[in-house]
Order: sequence, then C-alpha cells, then structure tokens
Amino acid sequence: NLLAVARAGAGVNNIPLDKCAEKGIVVFNTPGANANGVKELAVCAMLLASRDILGGIDWVKSIKDEPEVAKMVEKGKGKFAGTELKGKKLGIIGLGAIGGPLANIAVHFGMDVYGCDPYLSVDAAWNISRHVKHVKTREEIFSTCDFISVHTPLVENADPNINTKKMINAETIAKMKDGVVIINMARDLLVDDEAMENALQSGKVRKYVTDFPNTKTAGMDKVIAIPHLGASTEESEDNCAIMAVKEMMDYLENG
Repeated sequence: NLLAVARAGAGVNNIPLDKCAEKGIVVFNTPGANANGVKELAVCAMLLASRDILGGIDWVKSIKDEPEVAKMVEKGKGKFAGTELKGKKLGIIGLGAIGGPLANIAVHFGMDVYGCDPYLSVDAAWNISRHVKHVKTREEIFSTCDFISVHTPLVENADPNINTKKMINAETIAKMKDGVVIINMARDLLVDDEAMENALQSGKVRKYVTDFPNTKTAGMDKVIAIPHLGASTEESEDNCAIMAVKEMMDYLENG
C-alpha cells in the first residue's frame, strides 16, 4: 500500500531505491533545505582548522584551577597561534546549494575562491559572486588551493571526471600544496582514509575536518571529527520537514 517515501535530508542511502523503483514507489528527498546549516558549519570548520582553537580551549580547561590562570594564558597562548583565512585560496568542489553560498561567504572573508562544478546550473550560477573563479577540473583546485572543501554527492563511475568516491586519495593529495586543509561536510566516502592518514602524518595535509567520523578517522591525529552536525539545527530540521510534507502533498494530490 506504500505510495511514496519522503526523506528529510539530501541523502537517500538508507532507502532501498531499487526495490522502490520496482514497485513504483516514489522517493523524495529534501536537497537544499538544510543547506544553510551545513554552510555555516563549513565556515566553522575552516576557522577551527586554521587556528588551534580547540587545543587552546582544552588547555584552558586543564589549568582552570591554577591561581595564576590569567598570567599563564598570556604566557602560553603562543602555542596555539594559527593563520587567518584572508588572502588564502579556497577551492570548492560542488557549487550547489551549499558550495555556492559558501563561496560567496569566503569572498567576503577576503579569500581567493575557486569553484569547480561540471553540473552547475544557470540559476545557481546567477547566485554566485563574480569574484569566484570558475575552473573546469578538480586538478586545478588540487594544485592551487590552501583550503579544499568538498560538496558533492557520492557517485561511483568509471569516468574519473564523474566519479567522486575517494576522489581525495593518494594520487590527488600528491598534487596538492604542502600544508593544505581539507574539509568534508558532504559524504564519508569522498575521502580515502588510509591516504589521508599518511598525508597527515607526513605533513602534506595540515588538518582534515570531517562531519562523518568513522572507526578510522575518529581517533586519527590532526583530524577534527564533528559528529555529523551539519544539518543538526532547529531551522534545518523544520525546513526539511516542511519541504518533505509539501512534496508528499503535491504528489498525493496532483500525481
């Protein structure tokens, strides 16, 4: 009796799409409804990676009972110094509902922004700042940028220009600048964890921020692992629920 399934989120990996297709069950998702929450977390990820904010906070907690804590802070804060975002090159792979607005914010931060998206729609392009440099291949992002943020779906394809599964791997990391920061707010399997661990150990990659911790990355050195908080805001949950209901109503009422 099932007519349709609506997923309050972009991913449909927890829905048996093949079986739904066989039985004529329509499947909806809610792409873009949680985009602002993910975009804001991506900005946070860049800041956490560029400055050792988390290390500094943990250190203050460790000395909180010291009588001279204020003096100790002034003396020891240099251990947690970092770099600013202004003037750095940011490469965004995927300029959709999240990547496009992130590019615009980064421009206002004073970053030099590069974007790659072979499927960029005209409507999406209209909303992207003219200061964002549109490049045709990921390789240009890999070789040019200080920060790389991925915002694509997980696609398995024999064509390397289409495939996104483990697109951040030993071969592509080798093309990157030394000390690059990689941010993954999209999908776990976009990054090869073994290659990332080696790159972090060697210093090739300075920090890896992921919103998808697993048994490998959760305890990996130089990884900032966020517990999938991208869309975990009141606003995102409401937006996704409303969009899912509207999709379902439209289908049931209008076909």
